[in-house]
Amino acid sequence: MTKRYANLALTYAVIAMIAGVFYREFTKFSHFTGKTNLSVMHTHYFLLGMFFFLMLMLCEKVLSFSGQGTKKVLIAYQTGLNITGLGLLARGLTQVWGTELSRGMDASISGVAGIGHIITGVSMVLFLLSIKKKAS
Repeated sequence: MTKRYANLALTYAVIAMIAGVFYREFTKFSHFTGKTNLSVMHTHYFLLGMFFFLMLMLCEKVLSFSGQGTKKVLIAYQTGLNITGLGLLARGLTQVWGTELSRGMDASISGVAGIGHIITGVSMVLFLLSIKKKAS
């Protein structure tokens, strides 16, 4: 699992860099100078992607905490993180384009990002409980 966590950290580092370059170039190309959720995709993927998996790699190396349920939690975590990313992307694009959203569409985009955050948060807690159990 240590190698898997290292590979995931690398993958999310690349995604974070792509998100950062996309934000910078897309807003520049669109002549957009306001605030947009595209700006936080970069940090979400660096912290919740790269940094989190680097920490899991270190914990796995020291504690060997991964068990049978780890794969399911890993899938859930990544699903939640990427749902969050898609919600941020959708919100950011509409902000840059100046799209007028209906209340329902606005709430839907917020809901998608919120569901992603919830899945990510629950999965993170499950990882931390596994680490705590092995550390005790």
